[in-house]
Amino acid sequence: MNSNVIIIGAGAAGLMCAINSGKRGRPVIILDHASKIGQKILVSGGGRCNFTNLNIQAENYLSANPHFCKSALARFTSQDFIAMVRKHLISYQEKENGCIFCNGSSRQIVDMLRDECNSVGVKMRLNCKIQEITKNRRFIVKTNSGVIESESLVVATGGLSYPNLGATDLGHRVAAQFGLRIIPPKPALVPFTFSRGDREKFGELSGISLEAVVNCRGHEFCGEVLFTHKGLSGPAILQASSYWEHGEEILVNLLPGVDAHSIFLSNRQSRIEMKNMLSRYLPRRFAHIWCEFYFPSRPLCQYNDKELIDASHFLQRWIIKPAGTEGYGTAEVTRGGVDTDELSSKTMEAKKVAGLYFIGEVIDVTGHLGGYNLHWAWASGWTAGQYV
Repeated sequence: MNSNVIIIGAGAAGLMCAINSGKRGRPVIILDHASKIGQKILVSGGGRCNFTNLNIQAENYLSANPHFCKSALARFTSQDFIAMVRKHLISYQEKENGCIFCNGSSRQIVDMLRDECNSVGVKMRLNCKIQEITKNRRFIVKTNSGVIESESLVVATGGLSYPNLGATDLGHRVAAQFGLRIIPPKPALVPFTFSRGDREKFGELSGISLEAVVNCRGHEFCGEVLFTHKGLSGPAILQASSYWEHGEEILVNLLPGVDAHSIFLSNRQSRIEMKNMLSRYLPRRFAHIWCEFYFPSRPLCQYNDKELIDASHFLQRWIIKPAGTEGYGTAEVTRGGVDTDELSSKTMEAKKVAGLYFIGEVIDVTGHLGGYNLHWAWASGWTAGQYV
C-alpha cells in the first residue's frame, strides 16, 4: 500500500498533523497500536480536557533549547484551537490561570478531531503494530497488517507516561535508528515519594492538602500541595517535579503571603500553644505533626527569640529531599526526548533525514501543568502538517 504521508500515533499531535496535511490534499494514513484514537486526550483534565491555555508562551515550556518552541506557538495559538472548538459547537469555560476546559467531556474533542480527519480523507489503521521501518527513496513501514510506503513519515508516538494506555519508547527508537540524538527521558508533572523517614513522619496525613509555594532550582510554583500515602502531590508539586533532579531538595513555603515571625511576636505573651496557633493557618493534623517533629509544642510565651526566628524561618523554608518520583505510571508527561537541535523549528523535519518528522511529546519540549502540553501537540502537529 502507498501513501504520501504515514503518521505513527493517533494522539493529539498525530491527529492535528493529519488534518492539516489532508487539507493540503495529501493522502494520509495514521497507524496506531491502540484500538481507539486519542486515548490520552480522553483522560486529560479529569475527563473534561484542559485543551489549551490563554497564556501560552515559550516560558511555559522546558527544553534544552528554550527557543525551539517559539515558532510553532506563534503560528498556532490558543485562539486558533478555540476557533476550531467553536466551529464544532463545543462549549467550554475558562478556569484558573487561563486553563480552558470542555463543559462536557473530553470525548467531544476526540470526536471533533475524528470528524476533521474524515472530512479530508485521512485513513486510520488501528491495532496496528510497527514491526520495522526502513528508508531507501521512500519510507517502508512493515506492520502486522501489511507493508506501507510513503514519501513522508511523521513520528507522533508520545512519551513514556501513561504506560497503562500503551505508551512505549517507539518514537525514541525510531529517532535513534536514524541517528538523531535523544535527551534522556524522565517522568515529569509527577508526584514525589518520601524517604522512609519522612514517610514515617507524614504517612498518616494522606489526603490532607494545603496552599503553599514550592521552589525547585529557583523555579517557584504556588498552589495546592497534597499529602499522599507515598509522598507529595498536587499542582505545585507536579510543576516542581519537571525541574527536579534526583538527590536535590525542594523548599516549601507553608505560609505564603504571611509573615510567620510577626504572628509569633504579636502572640508572644500568649499561652496558646504553637500547634494550636499554627492550626489557624494550616490543617490541624499537619500543624500538630509538624510541631511534633520540628518544634515541640508549648505555649508561645515559653519560646525564646531565637526559637521563634528559627520556627518562622523553617515554616517558610521547609526543606524536603524526595526519595524519588512515582515514575511514568502517574506522570502526566515525559521530559526529554528527541533533541530539538536535530529538528527544524519551522517544519519539525529532521535535519539529517529528508521526509522524517517528529511532533508532540516525543520531542524534548515539556509544558507546565494547565493545558500547555496539549497545546504543544496541537501547535507542533499543525506546523508539520503544513509541510509533510
